[in-house]
Amino acid sequence: MNTRQQQLDAFGRLLDIMDDLREKCPWDKKQTLQTLRHLTIEETYELGDAILDNDLQEVKKELGDLLLHLVFYAKIGSETGDFDIADVANSICEKLIHRHPHIYGDVVVADEEEVKQNWEKLKLKEGKKSVLEGVPKGLPALVKASRIQDKAKGVGFDWEESSQVWEKVQEELAEFHDEVQAGDKDKMEAEFGDVLFSLINYARFININPEDALERTNKKFIKRFTYLESKAGELGKPLQDMTLAEMDVFWNEAKKL
Repeated sequence: MNTRQQQLDAFGRLLDIMDDLREKCPWDKKQTLQTLRHLTIEETYELGDAILDNDLQEVKKELGDLLLHLVFYAKIGSETGDFDIADVANSICEKLIHRHPHIYGDVVVADEEEVKQNWEKLKLKEGKKSVLEGVPKGLPALVKASRIQDKAKGVGFDWEESSQVWEKVQEELAEFHDEVQAGDKDKMEAEFGDVLFSLINYARFININPEDALERTNKKFIKRFTYLESKAGELGKPLQDMTLAEMDVFWNEAKKL
């Protein structure tokens, strides 16, 4: 692995390249915080895909892409005189020191859970009105539900046993089924949301990340469906012309693979 000096040199090289691009490249010169935003979100999802695939070389590449974006934002901030990369780094350093009094102070913690609880208490002392303020509004609903539950748990608002959460899942499923039978779409949607929220809560209790679990299933479905399409292509028969029974043969083959 590289030494600390080599790491610092590499980061300095990236900063120098960013300066060059911002000065000389027509595309880079035109970018703003707003134009980069959607690209950064895409890069973050690409990193997430690489992590789920456990492709460490791809993780390295995607981390580089994301690091470029962070440096890019800091460069733009320096041009407006609002902040530069040193301000960004020092800001997170100060936050980490403040939020880890068990490392940089005299606070004693027993385990990871106490660390998380202290983290949320410190954020409230910093002036936040609600522990939920730290949950970005733009998060996908599934991820947002997980973060909301984590935040609430951080201040002690949580179930005591996983069995209680499972009972809640069963209760919400029954209520959803009742509304489906009644046929009121608005109430069906509301109860379905409750079912998802309770399932996400149960997943948290048994240490399953619901976003990772669902994406794993997505990837599995895509792989099997692509196999089905390829087999249909070999037969020269469009999927829409196949019966479900015919498709099931290839689907089951894909499951065995």
